[in-house]
Amino acid sequence: MHQKLRRPLLIAFVTLACTPAFAQRAADGQPQLDLPRTTLTAGMHRIEVQLATTPVQRQIGLMHRRDMPVHEGMLFAFEQPGVQCFWMKNTLIPLTAAFVADDGSIVNLADMKPLDEASHCSTKPVRYVLEMNQGWFEQRHIKAGAKLRGKPFDGAR
Repeated sequence: MHQKLRRPLLIAFVTLACTPAFAQRAADGQPQLDLPRTTLTAGMHRIEVQLATTPVQRQIGLMHRRDMPVHEGMLFAFEQPGVQCFWMKNTLIPLTAAFVADDGSIVNLADMKPLDEASHCSTKPVRYVLEMNQGWFEQRHIKAGAKLRGKPFDGAR
């Protein structure tokens, strides 16, 4: 999509995503399934991700999902790098969080249990967190130091 067209669409989406109706969905126990998507790769493995880019989208995350396809996940994108901490409130499926640097390098991984409110944090400041079904990284021998490719990591300095 041309850059001039992408920005107005993003602004319109962000405006919609910050509305009380969108936030109400989480309060009603409904998963968010209609976020923008992109494709990442980890080595030869393709990952289809939903993008959680607003505070409300990041807060809801994967809450209330009963399942998630094997090669799908959610990429949380923050405005600034920081120590990011995640928990599993209202999250029904076991997940692994990959804390990811701007260049796509996985800093650390954390397995998280459903409905557990314990914090799982990045070991250094990161801007991105990729949540996948628990075991996805381990089964593919993807560890800290591995690189993810695709937007937003391509072209990172």
